[in-house]
Formats: sequence, structure tokens, C-alpha cells
Amino acid sequence: MNICGYYPESINEGEGLRAAIFISGCRHRCKGCFSPATWNFKYGEPFTEQRQDEIISDIKNNPLLSGVSLLGGDPFFSADEVSAFIDRMRAEAGPVPIWIYTGYTFEELLARPDSPEYHLLGRCQVLVDGKFIENLRDPALLYRGSSNQRIIRIQESLAAQKVIDWEPMYSF
Repeated sequence: MNICGYYPESINEGEGLRAAIFISGCRHRCKGCFSPATWNFKYGEPFTEQRQDEIISDIKNNPLLSGVSLLGGDPFFSADEVSAFIDRMRAEAGPVPIWIYTGYTFEELLARPDSPEYHLLGRCQVLVDGKFIENLRDPALLYRGSSNQRIIRIQESLAAQKVIDWEPMYSF
């Protein structure tokens, strides 16, 4: 697996101050994607153990972080590898809250409970779902690009077997 970006501190990819990791590879190919180079699974740099160590150390040693955001590309196209990283990160850095972005919908992920994608979903707290749709683009939206995309509380939604919307903790 490759990563095509890492920001140790960001306020754009989820609520609070977050470490943002961009996973290479996406097959959704949304028209108007802000970063089509990330569709290529070989784009960026290999996500080696050494690179993971560096990122986990950053996360573990930054008391100001609210959590980690996983974006892409689309992390769900590398579900097994991303799950393994999450498990390793939590073993070393503790219970880090995770936001994850995907072009899949929650319902598509929910429909395959034996899949690696479903297991990845279950490791995270907040999902930003749905393909970017260019004619629904809205720069005023929090943490997403088009109005069809939803921000979902994963654990509550899995328990209810239906979407439970995320609500911001902070008012703007």
C-alpha cells in the first residue's frame, strides 16, 4: 500500500485537530475529483513499517490531536492494510478516534458484513460517505465536497443498522 500524503496536523479533514493520512488508490473516479492523481495505487510513497513508525510516533506524542482522518484515494480499496495499520496504531498510541472517507455509501458497506471493508468500517468512529458529485459541489459544507455526502456516526449506525448522522461538537 502507498500513501500519497500525510499532514501531522489539519483542521480540514474532520472535527478538531487531526492527523490526516491519504491512502493511494481509488476506483470510483469521480468527475471533478480534487486529486485524480490519487486514483493510482502506486502514487506517493510506500507505507513501510518505518513510515508507519514515524506517523504513529507523531500521533502518540501530540496531545493536541483529536484523532486521525483516513482519506485518499479511498482507504476502503486497501481495507486489509488500513485495518492492520489502525490496529498497530491503537496498540502503540491508545484509543485514537478515526474519521474515514469513502466513495462507497454506508449502505453498500453494511450489505457485506463478511468483507474486509465492513471490518475496516467497524474500526472507525465517523464515516464521510458517498462519491463526490460535481454538480452537487458545495464549498460551504463542513468536511465534505458535495451535498450527497453524509457524515455518519459509525458505531451507533452499525448498532441501529441505519444511518445516524454526526453532529458537530463545536459551533462555527
